[in-house]
Amino acid sequence: MSVEAVRRRRLEPDARREQILSVAVRLFGAKPYAEVSTTDVARDAGVARGLVNHYFGTKKDLYLEVVRVMLTVPEVALEQLPEGELPERVDAIVSWFLDVVSRHSTSWLAAIGAGGMGGDAEVDEVIAEAVDVAADGILRAVGAGEDPPEALRGMSRAYVGLAIHTAREWLRRGALTRDQVHALLTVSLLAMVERVFPHAS
Repeated sequence: MSVEAVRRRRLEPDARREQILSVAVRLFGAKPYAEVSTTDVARDAGVARGLVNHYFGTKKDLYLEVVRVMLTVPEVALEQLPEGELPERVDAIVSWFLDVVSRHSTSWLAAIGAGGMGGDAEVDEVIAEAVDVAADGILRAVGAGEDPPEALRGMSRAYVGLAIHTAREWLRRGALTRDQVHALLTVSLLAMVERVFPHAS
């Protein structure tokens, strides 16, 4: 067997897992948690239900992974930020966030709202973890160092909360335009970095 054939064979399970997860993101974004079954996910993904269970476990485990994927900032997003001055990097961070939430608006809004599972301890933990990852990513992107003080992390988490609620005003209520959201989030982050973060040490 050729090296390429072995590589394809090895990647196949990952591709199937991603396919199932992509379908789950769409379905849980379109309907409340209670109205989606692993049978629905398997049918739309074109796989046996047992394969869904094999990769993700229970329906709740699958849902938690959907929430995690929709809310966690991937490492690649930080790696692709431009090497430039702070305003340029802040603009890129905000633009990336708005691109993601608008492209997956239904699923993102469902994940933020916990899909009718608000108050569930495991869902709340996944959301809190995603906020922590986003906050730490912001600090790295603006050059806050490898081990920022907890006060700085708290300020960054507060900014993530602002970003989430501002995006909701745009996507769910239509109270703000994308340009308005972009301006609010970029100006706020720049002001925090320049005027507020220095008080965290």
